[in-house]
Amino acid sequence: MPIKRKMYIFAVIMKTELILIGKTNSKHFQAGIDDYSERITHYMPFSIITLPDIKNSKSLTETLIKEKEGEQILKNIQPSDCLVLLDEHGKEHRSVDFAKWLEGKQLTSRRLVFCIGGAYGFSDSVYKRADEMVSLSKMTFSHQMVRLIFTEQLYRACTIMKGEPYHHE
Repeated sequence: MPIKRKMYIFAVIMKTELILIGKTNSKHFQAGIDDYSERITHYMPFSIITLPDIKNSKSLTETLIKEKEGEQILKNIQPSDCLVLLDEHGKEHRSVDFAKWLEGKQLTSRRLVFCIGGAYGFSDSVYKRADEMVSLSKMTFSHQMVRLIFTEQLYRACTIMKGEPYHHE
């Protein structure tokens, strides 16, 4: 008599992280970021890594600041991570398309790391390590605002993937 076996499917839950350079200065932006971050954790493991600002940066060139920030960023990246830079030259997505993109990443990545660079952008070494770049808009936003806009869009993508009514189309 054949033995009946139960089949179990284990889904690998992708951890998503956001790396930032420097603290969020505005308490209003920080409150919004905290709110959306908490909401995101209902859908996926999510955390924010805030790297310290470079000390004595006023005496450094833009290139040197980017290199020092890049070293900090790369110390927090594992070889198997999918690193996505939030960059003005990246690919733009509509919210629904971003949700589809994110869903695809959940199937292929163990850890998805988004990164918002400092005021001068990213060093060449970070660009070389990046797997992809995403742009939030053709418009320019302050790095402080990008943090809030991105966490809202990540939350929106989560609700779209679950078919929840947050996003209206």
